[in-house]
Amino acid sequence: MGVFSDYRRLFRAGTSLARHDVVLPGEYQSRLPLPARIAGGVLRLFGGGAKGRPGERLAYALERLGPAYIKLGQFLATRPDVFGSEVAGDLARLKDKLPPFPMKQARAALAAEFGAAEAQRLFPNLSEPVAAASLAQVHRMPMPDGDRAVKILRPGIERQLMLELSAMRRAARTIEGVSTESRRLKPVAFTETIASAMLRETDLRLEAGGADEMREVYEKTGFFRVPKVDWERTGKRVMTAEWIEGTPLTAPGVLDQPGIDRKQLANDITQGFLASAINYGVFHADMHEGNAILTPEGKIALVDFGIIGRIGNIERRFLAEILWGFLKRDYVRIAEVHFEAGYV
Repeated sequence: MGVFSDYRRLFRAGTSLARHDVVLPGEYQSRLPLPARIAGGVLRLFGGGAKGRPGERLAYALERLGPAYIKLGQFLATRPDVFGSEVAGDLARLKDKLPPFPMKQARAALAAEFGAAEAQRLFPNLSEPVAAASLAQVHRMPMPDGDRAVKILRPGIERQLMLELSAMRRAARTIEGVSTESRRLKPVAFTETIASAMLRETDLRLEAGGADEMREVYEKTGFFRVPKVDWERTGKRVMTAEWIEGTPLTAPGVLDQPGIDRKQLANDITQGFLASAINYGVFHADMHEGNAILTPEGKIALVDFGIIGRIGNIERRFLAEILWGFLKRDYVRIAEVHFEAGYV
């Protein structure tokens, strides 16, 4: 990607962040030099008077900047140790929602993936989109043997991500080059990690494979349900799986329904995660409430396996020892394990 294109995109991002009172926040106005205070005031004036906590303003700005920045915010939310628990909490509520793209484009994507005639045979009753996110949207398709969920990537999303990630990489290299203090946080390595994860999510065959693997694991542990992949209707830009009836955990009041045992649900989620990670060395690495569905039977179903985490035998032993140390309140041993593992 070109230097000019990268800096143009970074300028757009920087302007948006500044207008949402993220770059020169009003909370720190008294600590800023006079020119910065004036610039911040002007940007806030033209930004429409951004309101809310710093983390809320950052989340809103990232939503406005598009898919790559939404994903970036979701990754930043996993680092409360760096950004603070309040900012991380605000970023964790980033709404990965965008307007759906038209059915005509969805049909064109299916035809491009499977061929026009085959797409018509495989997807005869595709509904209007029922959910739309930054990378893809989901349609429901009634079938005689059970409804399907059909996930279709947004047109041109791969190129859009590549352009935005190129700009982010350039920004990370620049920051690491001019700021010795930033090197401790490894901005280049961090950017490469999130770029790799984002690009993996644009090949839905990888997500389908991850879903199949996790379905096999969770069938053994018994804590979660995972939709079965329909491989005949799955390709690089389209993934089809069984439709799961239920209510997302993001829905208001979902856990207040009669018969819902919050304590048991929390216990099942914790045990389910640890059982897969420690016993099988694999886990759902994007397991937030938006990817969890409460079924009518009171069971948790997981979706969206675009990011799968893996840990080796040594790391599994370290994790088990750390958890055992917490249970026994042996904090000295916990510290020792952190040093042995190289975490500190």
